[in-house]
Amino acid sequence: MPRKNETSPTSAQSDPHENSVPRSTAVVGAKAARRTGESPAKIAAASDDLSRLALKACLIARDAAFNVCDLLTHSSRMAFLAIKECEKELDQIERQIDERLPAAITRVNEVRARQLLTSLKSTTDLERIGDLVMSVALRVQSRNARMAASDVRQLVEMSTILREMLDLIHKGFVSLDLECARKVLQMDKDIDRVCHALFQKHLAEHGSRGDASSFEVLLMAQALERAGDHTTNLAEDLYSLIEGRSLRHMPKKQTAP
Repeated sequence: MPRKNETSPTSAQSDPHENSVPRSTAVVGAKAARRTGESPAKIAAASDDLSRLALKACLIARDAAFNVCDLLTHSSRMAFLAIKECEKELDQIERQIDERLPAAITRVNEVRARQLLTSLKSTTDLERIGDLVMSVALRVQSRNARMAASDVRQLVEMSTILREMLDLIHKGFVSLDLECARKVLQMDKDIDRVCHALFQKHLAEHGSRGDASSFEVLLMAQALERAGDHTTNLAEDLYSLIEGRSLRHMPKKQTAP
């Protein structure tokens, strides 16, 4: 099945509280407008546009994960092309945000600056997720022999969890919902569990050296597991944006939000 075209209407959504601008935001925005000669509305619009791009990137990465499930199950050529297009779009969005953010961040107050920095960090992780999913797609396409049904089932399970995690990330950033971040951090354990089960099975069947086919399957599982790790980075960024403090580099017993 080709990639679902869901990015346009959803990615245009914004924080329902964004129109209620605090007085400090308006004051700083007015000062920035005087420095640059731009209206506060134009400065805010530029900032919002970058945030929407980051949301769009999240949907594109989710679409890539959706299509890798189809590729694994049906060896769909359309699914492969959709993943390739997703990876290209994610590269473009990361480049746009990287180029536009330095100028934009000098014109906004601290709250919006934090949002912009979150957008930058998020698109970096999303671009990497696109690369990892593309690496899985390329390995599937290059195979001559069919994969074992049990391997396909477990890789599809990992891809499905990844897609659900990315869907929660998008919802969390749109509505600033901390519960979405919590769920994603828990779901990463499910991806790890399936990945470890695949490794244990192949090591038991083929030994530490294994064969070429087994090695390819394990590389796919590792790529999806790493994509899950990048999605947990997004959950941590969402938590930081909402709570104003980071989960990273904290003692493990304190990291549960």
